Amino acid sequence: MDRKKIAVIGAPMDLGQNRRGVDMGPSALRYAGLIERLQSIGYHVDDMGDIPIDRPGEVSEEKTNLKNLGEVIKANELLCLHVEKAVANGYFPLVLGGDHSIAIGTLAGVAKRRHQLGVIWYDAHGDLNTAETSPSGNIHGMPLAVSLGIGHEKLTSIGGFAPKIKPENVVIIGARSLDEGEKAYIREHGMKIFTMHEVDRLGMTRVMEEAIAHVSNGTDGVHLSLDLDGLDPNDAPGVGTPVLGGISYRESHLAMEMLAEAEIVTSAEFVEVNPILDERNKTAEVAVELMGSLFGEKLL
Repeated sequence: MDRKKIAVIGAPMDLGQNRRGVDMGPSALRYAGLIERLQSIGYHVDDMGDIPIDRPGEVSEEKTNLKNLGEVIKANELLCLHVEKAVANGYFPLVLGGDHSIAIGTLAGVAKRRHQLGVIWYDAHGDLNTAETSPSGNIHGMPLAVSLGIGHEKLTSIGGFAPKIKPENVVIIGARSLDEGEKAYIREHGMKIFTMHEVDRLGMTRVMEEAIAHVSNGTDGVHLSLDLDGLDPNDAPGVGTPVLGGISYRESHLAMEMLAEAEIVTSAEFVEVNPILDERNKTAEVAVELMGSLFGEKLL
């Protein structure tokens, strides 16, 4: 892949959760100067625009507690096609959310071209719920589980195959809010996870060194899925499910800088920017600054 070519794909999804506004995330990120920032670093950037998202129609006849299931499936199938095409054409796919349910489509598209994909899940939450374990039925709490082949068959089969990734190739960073079903899955599969306890105790440098070694061992690419609620709400207030005690702005920059130096990331998404809940577009600006570090921007 020519790392100098980036395809920006907007996924203005707000149906994977309850709080409106996150559908404006891609626009907020562009308004914060994302395209110009990447171009200034030396990348050729093609902004592919936003995929269309259907609004909820009539109540589905399917008996499930999963909210807006049909619309979420349709959007992620479309996103999968766009991401796969970008990878096939030699681009680095950079997907802008939208809520985190869009990771289902992103990972499906990438995994069609990379069969041993490593994943860094930078998030306050595990997103390992299913219809049975989810307290809310919100699909944005399920994309990692779905990508691992767990959950509703119509979600796990997006892209025509399952699973997309393996638990041994995943690292979760920054978790501090896990449901009981998620904890059980992590323990059962021995998933690599750095909760905020480990981040505080070990420091971000060691966390990232171990994470990079883990996801690059035997993989043919690494996907970064960064939920802005992974950061502390003081640094990223414009998110739908903020959790106190998160990763700091500076720690996050260090994490992105270390990923840039390792040169292992082959696709990425930044999700859950909600301008309605934000302070003068602060969270989108933070996200764009982190993307700059991820793509190799340096002070000197």
